[in-house]
Amino acid sequence: MKRALGGFVVVFVAAAAAPARADIALLANGTTLKVTSQRREGDMVRFVLKGGGEVGVAAAALRGVVPDEVLDEVALAPLTAGADLSALAEAAARRHALDPELVRAVVAVESDFRADAVSPKGAQGLMQLMPATAKALGVTDAFDPAQNLEGGARHLRALIDQYGGDVKRALAAYNAGPGAVARHGGVPPYPETRDYVRKVLRRAQTVVPRAVAADGRIEASESPAVAAPPAPGAAATPAAVADAPSSR
Repeated sequence: MKRALGGFVVVFVAAAAAPARADIALLANGTTLKVTSQRREGDMVRFVLKGGGEVGVAAAALRGVVPDEVLDEVALAPLTAGADLSALAEAAARRHALDPELVRAVVAVESDFRADAVSPKGAQGLMQLMPATAKALGVTDAFDPAQNLEGGARHLRALIDQYGGDVKRALAAYNAGPGAVARHGGVPPYPETRDYVRKVLRRAQTVVPRAVAADGRIEASESPAVAAPPAPGAAATPAAVADAPSSR
């Protein structure tokens, strides 16, 4: 049964542009998605999610799409995959003198720890790097977890240094770009960006409850999320990255 199912999966992936008759997409990292349809776009497969919305997945990271009732027949990826990604995130954070919980929080909010995540605007991987940003950071494969985390942590460290240790401004720039932060003199009034900053800080547990006002304004507060600056001689983020948002 498993062998027959495996053959079905291979054939289905090869014909990924055809309408999907199944409703569970199984990714190589063990993640499952409930989908209603799919289409192939180059090296990507785009799924329409059952609960609404759309997501892009690298075709190489897609194991296949199967009916709900046969999902248990497919051998899932090792349960240690999530722990491995968390460990990689911690290592990247420490290399760039960042609080590991801050980097993990960014990954969780950006991609929900999905190494193959692609945003509607083309941001890729765990920390949702735009292709131009990834290139400037020396990331040759944004879907490689280690490369993506290294580039994303390096970019975040540079933004934090750029804003004198202000984590909220750095996160806002990570989401909307330094240009938007400069134009508004701080966190831009964009609902998406303000929500993004709140979510990351809450996950990282880096601010006291009063840091987010009842009306949604982000108030000034201290954040222990940043460790000491990188040691002398550590690689710095290329200046070209400073004006490019990492996602959206």
